[in-house]
Amino acid sequence: MNFLKLKLFNTLIGIGILVCYCSVSFAQQSGKTDAIYSGVPWYDQNGKVVSAHGANIIKVKDKFYLFGEAHTDTSNAFVGLNCYSSKDLNNWKFERIALPIQSNGKLGPNRVGERPKVMKNPQTGLYLMYMHVDTLGYKDQFVGYAIAKNVTGPYQFKGPLLFNGKSIKKWDMGTFQDTDGKGYLLTHGGVIHLLSDDYQSIVAEINPQITSGFESPTLFRKGNTYYFIGSHLTSWEKNDNYYYTANKLSGPWISRGLFVPKDKLTWNSQSTFVLAIEGSKETTYMYMGDRWSYPRQLSAATYVWQPITFNKEAISIPNYLETWTVDIKTGITNAKKSDHTIMESKSNLITYTDEWSTSKHENKMVKRALTLNSASKITFKGTQIGLRTLVLPDNGYAKITLTDKKGKILVENLVDMYAKSPTATLVFLSPILPKNEYTLTVRVAGERPNWSDKKKNDYGSTANYITIDQFLIKE
Repeated sequence: MNFLKLKLFNTLIGIGILVCYCSVSFAQQSGKTDAIYSGVPWYDQNGKVVSAHGANIIKVKDKFYLFGEAHTDTSNAFVGLNCYSSKDLNNWKFERIALPIQSNGKLGPNRVGERPKVMKNPQTGLYLMYMHVDTLGYKDQFVGYAIAKNVTGPYQFKGPLLFNGKSIKKWDMGTFQDTDGKGYLLTHGGVIHLLSDDYQSIVAEINPQITSGFESPTLFRKGNTYYFIGSHLTSWEKNDNYYYTANKLSGPWISRGLFVPKDKLTWNSQSTFVLAIEGSKETTYMYMGDRWSYPRQLSAATYVWQPITFNKEAISIPNYLETWTVDIKTGITNAKKSDHTIMESKSNLITYTDEWSTSKHENKMVKRALTLNSASKITFKGTQIGLRTLVLPDNGYAKITLTDKKGKILVENLVDMYAKSPTATLVFLSPILPKNEYTLTVRVAGERPNWSDKKKNDYGSTANYITIDQFLIKE
């Protein structure tokens, strides 16, 4: 009977009853985020969720600029490409919508604009932005480009990038800038195109297709070795990404297999870019991945950023770091131990309403909500609160609400608790707050990540359950 309640609610959602949960009513205290946290919502200086998927980062002087897709929770239609800046890769300032929706045309209403990549042309000094342009049904795909005089924009959309007078009709794409200043366009399948000197057209295809699929093409160089990362074709679902190496961009490319342990689904992410963080002592290569959460790509989609380990020409991300730091000056990385007080799900300071079950996973006891009205609540005194959960194949979205002593809502977010493989992981971390008393409520949202691809294959969660593992509180 309880499951039927959830199923009924899903039916209502399916016919178009959609609510957006993504609000913060105060500004994040700048400079307070002390590490890179993967798999949780990030907040900018205004307290709004950072929306920048399919992204890349470029560094200009002492600032990093992050470009990515802006999203809503109601449609995958193009609403702009965002730009954020940071000096430490932890705290992000919203700069502007670098490329806004056009009044009409190929990047107008009800179109798609994805995977923006920005490079500075060394000859003209202009900034070039490339993106996948399409219809909502993905039937008019091509690689487009835009130009700007300033890194933050605004960027002027110029239309399709041409090769021999024709557009590149591919969807997933990326870019690569080599040490000699030459620029390259990457498309799915592993195709590499050489850009013209001004980066505004293509002059040659220097590497043909390596394999079928190979979406989210991501290429970087370390020393004399090029690394080419891609993912399988599983729509918005995560999968085990894989890679190739070569000593020349024209190949031959050697298949190297996976770089994350098998069945970890690239730590539940899809590759988008690798950033080289060059310091005085080391260069850290940071894998940037998207943890998509269709259809709630604004509220619930997050990011997985991890340092890459090298062993001769092999790469790996052998362990998932929830929290880590990189010293921008030296380039040295460190795993960061949590300085939060851990409160287990069985604590009597946590209130559970309606029906919950208790189950054991990897020697840990977790609580699992069973009905649409199930909720948990904790009141604490401190500056920050986080939530670690057990993500499961039949979990859905949780609605997170953080209030002050007067009951004013400060943060309201959806959190995605679905994954194909059970994993205990951090899924929410509030912005840094003034030290005070707050209440966090976690309840069943009655929705789940669920979608079909072009071939009508179904993906995503099979139900709407949520789980509670631990709360993390910083005084």
